[in-house]
Amino acid sequence: MLPLLVVLGLAAFQLLAVGYASVLAGNAAEAGALALAGGGDARTAVREALPGWSRARASVEVGGGRVAVRLRPPSLLAALEERLEVTARAAVEDS
Repeated sequence: MLPLLVVLGLAAFQLLAVGYASVLAGNAAEAGALALAGGGDARTAVREALPGWSRARASVEVGGGRVAVRLRPPSLLAALEERLEVTARAAVEDS
């Protein structure tokens, strides 16, 4: 019974990590879009919006008034990190 509980606990941790990474990516994409709208550097704004541990796990694409942030959540299995990567996008509209 104990091994099953450990596996369920690890699965729950992984789901929470993916959810948290998704929220972080969304907030960072928004920060980048706001910086872009204000004439600032979107990449710098994205990096500053992310906590230290996640900066090395993130990639940023900026172009055409859009900011995309890809973030790999922490995982005990390296093979899962790439498969569980989350992406968030934000855009600036011209008025």
